[in-house]
Amino acid sequence: MAQVTVNIMGRQFRMACEDGQESHVTKLATDLDRRIEGLRTQFGQVGELRMIIMAALMVADELDESGTKLKRLDAELSALKDARVVSTDRDRVAQDAVAAALNSAAERIEAAAKRLNQSPGPGVPLG
Repeated sequence: MAQVTVNIMGRQFRMACEDGQESHVTKLATDLDRRIEGLRTQFGQVGELRMIIMAALMVADELDESGTKLKRLDAELSALKDARVVSTDRDRVAQDAVAAALNSAAERIEAAAKRLNQSPGPGVPLG
């Protein structure tokens, strides 16, 4: 298990993290420190604990909004996948109908050509 030292509110904290996650934990701590400093600028000195709680609530709110958005996007993706399946099925049915119509037309043309070639009388046989 790796360890990293982060700076939050002018204090150093030694944190444990998984190997290879040191830079990620440092980035998260820097973001939290930035949020706390923003709150301090906005509200003044209201106490460290209150500042940390306000920053934590901001992060929790963003996480909640992201979760809601993710659920909505998952539902939209699922609907789009369903629509694609329906569209593919409709395309397949339409292609089959066009192929059947072309085959039917070809059969009628061949039958007409045979009748014309079998008819008695002067002229040059077709086909």
